[in-house]
Amino acid sequence: MPMPTKDNMIRALSANGGVVFCGLDSTEMVREAERIHKTSAVTSAALGRLLTAASMMGMMLKTEDASITLRLAGGGPAGTVLAVANGDGCARGYVQNPVVELPLRPDGKLDVGGAVGKQGTLSVVRDLGMKEPYVGQIPLASGEVAEDITAYYAVSEQIPTVCALGVLVNPDLTIACAGGYLIQLLPGATEAEISQIEQNIGKMSSVTALLSAGKGPEEIMQLAMDGFDAQLLDSRRVGYRCDCSLARVERALASLGRAELEEMAAEQEEAEVCCQFCDKKYRVPLKKLLAQL
Repeated sequence: MPMPTKDNMIRALSANGGVVFCGLDSTEMVREAERIHKTSAVTSAALGRLLTAASMMGMMLKTEDASITLRLAGGGPAGTVLAVANGDGCARGYVQNPVVELPLRPDGKLDVGGAVGKQGTLSVVRDLGMKEPYVGQIPLASGEVAEDITAYYAVSEQIPTVCALGVLVNPDLTIACAGGYLIQLLPGATEAEISQIEQNIGKMSSVTALLSAGKGPEEIMQLAMDGFDAQLLDSRRVGYRCDCSLARVERALASLGRAELEEMAAEQEEAEVCCQFCDKKYRVPLKKLLAQL
């Protein structure tokens, strides 16, 4: 997919270093996910919100070759929703059942919690290149994604966090806009700062309303961080990006073991593998793969 033409993710820090902000206009990222997976409106919203969260959480990792995986398993009709982001903020994902039709909620919004389900877990896996990845898991708060990310930070990492996510879907199922922001209070944040953040957030419109009005991540940051003299730390372009390859597919097949591969080769000349993230298909000659083992 073509990357966005300008920076669409920013990070900022309050003047005294007590509050950090990350904001993202993920419209193009979510449009690409909808194009690949052909999602219905409510599953576009669920996957789009999770991709947006993963992208921002990925950018908070220490190195670009690190990765973070968010997995929602709430028992709803959408099945598992998964998003993976690298340390550069680019993300990919999928939803187990991409077409789910549900009535709108009483407030007229898409019923993401109904699609995801609420009787399950949010799992977060951080792979920082160490021997073992860090794994955190919490019971779902609502299945609406933003509330679940907020709860994860509060429970698993003890970091007071505000998470807002939004995906606006057009009647023809294309994506009108998508985005989100994360605000975290670092150790030493005062009660006055907490109160100021709460007031700022209380005055703000929804993420999709702000994006629809033409406001980008930096303008959203200025609203959320009003009174904090926030300084921009960095900005970058991020998008939907899959890093699948023939070599990765061959390694995955090889991990099945020689006996299983020989059994497969007796039945078919090639194995066809489809990437769940980008729908790309790979054909692997099995005898050739066996000869390499």
